[in-house]
This record gives sequence, structure tokens and C-alpha cells, in this order.
Amino acid sequence: MSSSFRKTHPSSHAGFDQARRLFLRDAFCGMGSLALATMASKSIAAAERPGPLAPRKPPSEARARSVIFLFMAGGPSHVDTFDPKPLLNKLNGQPRPAEFGEAKYQFVRKDARLLGSKRTFRPHGESGVEVSDLFPQVAGCIDDISVIRSCYGDKVVHSAAQYELFSGRTAPGFPSCGSWAVYGLGNEADSLPSYVVMPDPDGALEGGQPMYSNGFLPAVYQPTMLRNGPRPVRNLDLPPHVSPSERAATVRLIRQLNEAASPPDDSELAARLTAYDLAFKMQMEAPEVFDVRRETSDTLAMYGIGQPATDDYGRRCLLARRLVERGVRFVVVVSGGGAATKQWDAHADVEENHRRMAGETDQPIAALLRDLKRRGLFDSTLVLWGGEFGRSPEAESGVGRDHHNAGFSMWLAGGGVRGGQAIGATDAIGLRAIEQPHHFRDIHATMLHLLGFDQNELTFPHLGRDERLTLVEGQVIQEITGPLGHG
Repeated sequence: MSSSFRKTHPSSHAGFDQARRLFLRDAFCGMGSLALATMASKSIAAAERPGPLAPRKPPSEARARSVIFLFMAGGPSHVDTFDPKPLLNKLNGQPRPAEFGEAKYQFVRKDARLLGSKRTFRPHGESGVEVSDLFPQVAGCIDDISVIRSCYGDKVVHSAAQYELFSGRTAPGFPSCGSWAVYGLGNEADSLPSYVVMPDPDGALEGGQPMYSNGFLPAVYQPTMLRNGPRPVRNLDLPPHVSPSERAATVRLIRQLNEAASPPDDSELAARLTAYDLAFKMQMEAPEVFDVRRETSDTLAMYGIGQPATDDYGRRCLLARRLVERGVRFVVVVSGGGAATKQWDAHADVEENHRRMAGETDQPIAALLRDLKRRGLFDSTLVLWGGEFGRSPEAESGVGRDHHNAGFSMWLAGGGVRGGQAIGATDAIGLRAIEQPHHFRDIHATMLHLLGFDQNELTFPHLGRDERLTLVEGQVIQEITGPLGHG
């Protein structure tokens, strides 16, 4: 203090009062310097310690490092896609035989008649798994696909079933499987979101955004919702008058000020700080990731980009590949949104609805599987296909099908999945899963297993108990995974 005092005030004849005021002023400035030093040290410490999204090695051997969930919103009909039922066709127009039991529906009347499928099924690939003619291109990939024909859930309404599909619970407020995956593994992409949802342009779904949410997990594990169209992220380009160094300095200052004023356990503010940092990194590095025009014309054509029926879903499937290629951990590509007719929700006319919805998705999905293989990403990317339930064997409104949660189909591919097989079975009319029935929790347990986690070990303390994705009942589907390190 004395040295500074002498340099600033060379006169030794200042009075006592002036010296006292100068002492207090210089002491105050010194305290300010200490405060700034404290802020800087907190910022440096935060930068040096691993963040909540830092990539982490799973506790067990993993086959998959990323997941792409092809979410067929509304509930595709299993008996018209991946689960052929000759007896259902034979009994078309007749009441359901009593020996098959009862089922819980929303709109099917008690006197409803069975509705046979107009689709043609035939064996495909070396495995000979039967697939409907709704999916001719996906059928060409069947040797890489493991179809589960015996899925079931607990709810027959969209919102509750959608929550269960993503979180294993039938009410909102619980973390989705995407958030659990990122909580366990972090993110390999430093300049891209860890968990991305690409909704359908036709509108929102009954479960809304809560079905994808982080629930009680820290906010940093929430999804990033992309926009539809050729610019899925707004404001990626820096304003013309702002340089990268200026934007970096702004972000640094915001972080330092926020960290200086925030308690260490404020997860909401921590997520906000991470979002600022990510936004800056995306402005620096991500614009080219979201520009699918950088792909070859052959790749664009393979996904159906430029064709009216397939352009949108093809563009989003291609973007999903570009994201996991750069280390994004979990991507949801939604097919269906808005009104029931715009989803796989075929109440009025299952033929018209499913021909249209499959026509939009078959080529892009097959292209995604083939593209992952040719780029060396297939073995490390788990692809999941399915909706929140299936459709009823009985007719609704003459030629439609109602919601059906007692038995339906989903499939998995890549990421260590043993392809070319159909697992489990529904009964002869597709009413109920009777052989190797698998709940959504089994799908979740299998996904975690392939990512290198024991479902019982990936937990988070909440309201006095260690919560987990699969509640207490999930079972790994061994036919899909086999022993790790083999096959």
C-alpha cells in the first residue's frame, strides 16, 4: 500500500485527513482486486475440473456409444408391418373368438369384428424373417435387424404410453432414456448437444415435451429440440459486426459473473452456463454439421432428399447420422405429429394411413442403416424403431384400428444387436404377447446393457431413494445382445 501511495501521491506534505481518505480508497480498491482474483480462480477451477457432460467410460464393456431412436408416434400396427397373422385374415369380419380373451380399448365397440390385413408378408434375407410390403427397403436390411414381436405396455392412451416408452413411467416428471444415457456417458461432441430431438413438422404430440425431458436429473441432461426445415438451429452464424474473439470474451464474462454469484449446487444455472458455452461452440464449429448439402448427390438421393414424400424424414435421418458421427450421444427422430391422421394413429383407415406413413419413412430408415454401415458407425450406433403401442386386431370405424398395448412390435439394429431374428410372439390374431413378452423396461434394460451399464447401478438419488430408468423390473433381452464380447 505504501509504495502505491508514494507513487500516486509524491507530496509528503499532505495532511492527516487526506492521508486517511487515500488509505481507505486504496484499501477499498485492494479488496476489489481480491474479489476479482476470487472470481478468476473460481472460473479457472471450473474450467479445469471435468464437467457433467465430460465423456465417461461405462463400467462394463460397451458395444454402442450412441443411440438413434426412430420414434413412430401414434402407434404403428404390428399386424400390418412386422407380425404376420394368417388366422386374422381368415377370420376377417367375424367376432373375436372367446378363447383369445378380452382387451382394453378406447374406441373399439364390444360388437366389433376382426379386421384382416391387406398387406403382403414374405421372408427376406438369409434369415427369412417376414416383413410387410409396407417396408420393402427396410426388409432388405432385415439380416441386421432384431424384431421383438412380443412387446407390451401398461397404458392404452397416447400421453401415458409415450411417457412409459421414454421413461418407464406412465406419468410425466421422470427422466427419459436419452437423459439417462447422457447422465451415464456424458457427451463425446464438445461443440454439439449431447441429446437431440427432431420433432415432426406436423405438430406436437399428446405427451408433449415432458416425454423427452430430464425429469429430476440435473438440467444439463435435458434434450435440445431442433427446428424443422433446412435450418434446424437458429442464429448459428455470428452477426457480421461481431468477431469470434469478441463473442468468446462475452461468453467468458457471462460465465465469470454468474459463477461468482451462484451457489455451487444450482443445477439450473449450471445448465444455463453450459448452454451459453455450447451456443458459442456451435457458432464456431456446428454450421457445417447441419448443412446436409455438403453430402454427395448419391447420399442425398439414397435418403430420398428432394422427393416430396421422403424429403423431410430423409433429411432428419441423415442429420441423425451426421450428429452421431461427431459424438452426439442420443438422437430421437420423430415420425408423426399433430392430428391423428398425421401420426401412425390409424383410427379411420389403417390402409391409407400406414401406406402414407411408411412411404415417408421406409427409404430414409433403410438409407440410415446402410449409411451407418458404410461409414463404420453401425457397430457403435444402436438404432431403435417403434411407437408407444400397436393397433387392435378388431376394426374401428370399419377399416381403422384402435390403440393396442397388450402386444405389438419394435425392432433394434446395430450397436451389438444380433440381427436376422424375430423374438417372441403374439397370439394367432395379434391380440396379446404370449411368448417371451417384453415390457418397455426390458427395451430400456437392453439399451443400457449395450451402452455398458447394469440397469441396477445407473442410479440417481431422488426424494430419499436411488431412482433408475427401469424401476425394479427390467430384464436384458439376451437373444438380442448375447454375451458381451461375442457375436
